[in-house]
Amino acid sequence: MKKIIFVLLLVVNVNALKADEGMWFPQLLQQLNINDMQMRGLKITAEDIYSVNKSSLKDAIVLFGGGCTGEIISKQGLLLTNHHCGFGEIQSHSTLEHNYLNDGFWAQSLKDELPCPGLTVSFVISIVDVTPQFNVVLKDGMSEQARNEKIKELAAQIEKKATEGTHYEAKVRQFFAGNEFYLITTETFKDIRMVGAPPSSIGKFGGDTDNWMWPRHNGDFSLFRIYANKDNAPAEYSEENVPFIPRAALTINIGGVQEGDFTMVYGFPGRTQEYISSYAEEMIVNTINPERIKVRTEKLRIMDKAMRSSEKLHIQYAAKQSSVSNGWKKWQGESKGLTESNGLQKKLDFEISFNEWLNNNPQQKQKYGEVLPGLKQIYFSNRPYISANNYYSEAAYGVELLTYALNFQGLIDLSSAKVIDESKLATEKNKLFNTISDFYKDFDLNTDKEFFQSLLLMFDKKVPDSLKPSYFIEQRNKYEGDYLKWSEAVYSKSIFKDSASIHQFLTAYKVSAVKKLMNDPVYKLITPIADVYKNKIAAKVNGMALELGRLNRLYMQAQREMNTTKKYYPDANSTLRVAFGNVKSYYPRDGVKYNYYTTLDGIMEKYIPGDEEFDVSSKLMDLYKRKDYGPYAYNGSVPVAFIATNHTTGGNSGSPVLNAYGQLIGTNFDRVWEGTMSDILFNPEICRNITLDIRYTLFVIDKYGEAKRLIAEMDIVK
Repeated sequence: MKKIIFVLLLVVNVNALKADEGMWFPQLLQQLNINDMQMRGLKITAEDIYSVNKSSLKDAIVLFGGGCTGEIISKQGLLLTNHHCGFGEIQSHSTLEHNYLNDGFWAQSLKDELPCPGLTVSFVISIVDVTPQFNVVLKDGMSEQARNEKIKELAAQIEKKATEGTHYEAKVRQFFAGNEFYLITTETFKDIRMVGAPPSSIGKFGGDTDNWMWPRHNGDFSLFRIYANKDNAPAEYSEENVPFIPRAALTINIGGVQEGDFTMVYGFPGRTQEYISSYAEEMIVNTINPERIKVRTEKLRIMDKAMRSSEKLHIQYAAKQSSVSNGWKKWQGESKGLTESNGLQKKLDFEISFNEWLNNNPQQKQKYGEVLPGLKQIYFSNRPYISANNYYSEAAYGVELLTYALNFQGLIDLSSAKVIDESKLATEKNKLFNTISDFYKDFDLNTDKEFFQSLLLMFDKKVPDSLKPSYFIEQRNKYEGDYLKWSEAVYSKSIFKDSASIHQFLTAYKVSAVKKLMNDPVYKLITPIADVYKNKIAAKVNGMALELGRLNRLYMQAQREMNTTKKYYPDANSTLRVAFGNVKSYYPRDGVKYNYYTTLDGIMEKYIPGDEEFDVSSKLMDLYKRKDYGPYAYNGSVPVAFIATNHTTGGNSGSPVLNAYGQLIGTNFDRVWEGTMSDILFNPEICRNITLDIRYTLFVIDKYGEAKRLIAEMDIVK
């Protein structure tokens, strides 16, 4: 009896939810969190945060572009998100004549706001638990494949019924590793226009050096606007569309924050893995992260060299570089944090307690006893394939011209059919024509040759010949491992080498030309790479994922049975969540304390004239010298950023950070480097989210951008 009590106590201790940890369902706040939130300082109700019966804060939150969060800050559909979330649009609109990356952009009127084709934003209408409907049809003993087919079938029925007669969309999403199911109904807008963005010297101040770091000083924001038809409904772009009138818009508070103040982050966190096994964590720290970091280090070296060589290349590769760099640095911080926080040992300690619980509960042991041994076997036996997957996806597919050529597979298939369907052939050709300008606009042949030379060499060294295509090996041997010579031969003879060449080929294309396409050196190289990846690497990894899905579902179920008193939150999966915490400084290491906020003074301290990362524009310098801060000043400067203890991840970029009254006080844009491990392990001592103070945002819009018409739209209080 004493042993059982000890085990239970150990379980409670190991599984105890850490302060500030959690990405919570907004629709369950009343049931799970509202008391904790109000004890921490919240002054509004759960229904003020999420409601389907009245306007609530949820109606001002959007999924921006599929990977970030945005918030509505005016009754004319004005939308605030991060600069790095809008970076692709800023880059896309930039030219040598109008370089919005360098100069910033401020629309002087509605008619000057720039359309962003392909950009969408989505509002959540409702979130409904449909788990009981799935529990009726999902039976113990079903194969994983049969289970997934049944889930797909039932989900389609539920989604169809939910959206009949509406313009809404609906999706059944799985939570807790497939143990629960929720129907999420959304409304998506497709006419989104760029309204404002600071220059990169503000929006990306600190560049890669400061990325994921604290103290932080970048003005990471951009502004867009949602347009709707005259009925205020979603519509494709039209000059006749008008600014969208939202169900809710956030009030902005410029009163500032103090240490200890309640904060809440409301957004769409991307992906976390809080409940994984030690075997998964070991694979991430020792194999997956190091390999991805190594390849991306080389990618960034090549990109940075190109971008420094000309303004044109800087524009072309700016968005790509930003995307590559973000993950690269995040993974480094994640591995560092897990190592220094002894994350692997904590997982192992929990698994000891888990096995003791099983040994003391025969029924649970029969049900869950296979889980940890099964997970161990999968990860250890499949390490070569996991590693190969990293090098295929990061290195082989990192050569842009090779991956672009894969788009032509459909044309080859149609041209090789016994009966030629001229209609489908014409449609496919037209689709390919539409890809040319988008791809080649941001493509440089010499830069891509360097990708070929460096990344394929890395791929060759790290992937065993048994997992590489024979054609790749033949060509490598033909050129005696001289990747420079090999790249010159491939690129010089390819129809893909420039937009003019591929445009000419498609314009004159007849079915008889399919052999030329199939024998093109670029296409001929990438096709066997893609085939081996699909049939040998991805097939193995996907098969592994199927069994992992089953075991992780059981492991998650077991953990919840093991500790029934704990309040569990589901891993992030780009669905709407609420995190809450308090403004707080932190001690990242011995002898170092970081204050909870930064100011414009710090920007000037970091200023390096002419430096790509730390330059300061003359206009911002002038505002600083004159102390022309308007109502946004605090203690003789302008606050730039602050940190708090909210649990966030990728996807929370652009999320509103709200005060105790649900008013906007900043925009989430990052985590501290030491705390990026929070996707796997939350350590309350060092995990901090970084927020752009709304006062700096407004200062830049008002004083720097002189966009007072935008300020006039907002509801600002103090």
